[in-house]
Amino acid sequence: MAQYIVRRLLLAVPVLVGVSLLVFFMARILPGDVFTAQSGTAGLTADQRAKLRHEAGLDRPLAVQYFDWAGHAAVLNFGDSLWNRRSVNKELRRAVPITLELTVLGSLIGLLIAVPLGVLSAATRGSPVDYLARLFGVIGLSIPSYVLGTLAITYLAVWFRWTPPAGGISFFSNPWRNMQQFLIPSTILGAGFSAAVVRMTRSSVLGALHEDYVRTAWAKGLRARLVLLRHVLRNALIPVLTLSGAQVGYLLGGTVIIESIFTLSGVGSMAFDAITNRDYFVLQAVTLLAAAAFTLVNLLVDISYVWLDPRIRLR
Repeated sequence: MAQYIVRRLLLAVPVLVGVSLLVFFMARILPGDVFTAQSGTAGLTADQRAKLRHEAGLDRPLAVQYFDWAGHAAVLNFGDSLWNRRSVNKELRRAVPITLELTVLGSLIGLLIAVPLGVLSAATRGSPVDYLARLFGVIGLSIPSYVLGTLAITYLAVWFRWTPPAGGISFFSNPWRNMQQFLIPSTILGAGFSAAVVRMTRSSVLGALHEDYVRTAWAKGLRARLVLLRHVLRNALIPVLTLSGAQVGYLLGGTVIIESIFTLSGVGSMAFDAITNRDYFVLQAVTLLAAAAFTLVNLLVDISYVWLDPRIRLR
């Protein structure tokens, strides 16, 4: 197991290098740069822009710029923002907990909805409950998260004269206010997450119900709940976990819109502002961090296979 984990971590290195190369050069293909974007607000002249580009090193060859940035990024030093001169590392330390809480809560809510509903749908195949669960999956996949977020903000303000607090207060400093900020956006993210997972759970459980070991369990007279939980669900969870790992990656991308709607200053908002302002260093750091998080989630999913099915050996 340890050798497998080390090997996977080593294989993640070329992936992160490829991502860094891609985002580095694609960001510079876009017309203009951060100082061009600042011209509209700060009224910079062409000579001032040229001077600022020289001071920031943006007039050097692209290869030199990349290796200079990559060398610092390898030791987790992402430099300073070109837009506001703030340390990118400090901004990430402030924003990462917000996005991480949104993603973790959204995933937990999605799994708590999807797994029981998918098992119930498969166990009562052809019943009204099954049709309602399948309808939930279709509707959840059809409605984008930004629509649900906008509707939630609108109806809360119109019906209850209340909107979630803005910002991003830590749970440890003020748990009640933190839940006011995060529960609704996390539920919206979890709804889209669960819509995809519930369909996979239903399909996987239906497949497991027809296996020989399940027929043997029924023949032994075991209770239905015991058969579903001990024999069916555990073996049916492997494809569900695979999909859930991919959905976590989609949640990380989906927080960009949800954070903007609910005014949560997380990593998604940082990425949006960096793209708008052509802030290369922030954009590169956020993209590299997202790629590393996605790689780590996939590794954890692979490790969980061994716990679910001892026959699986990771080599």
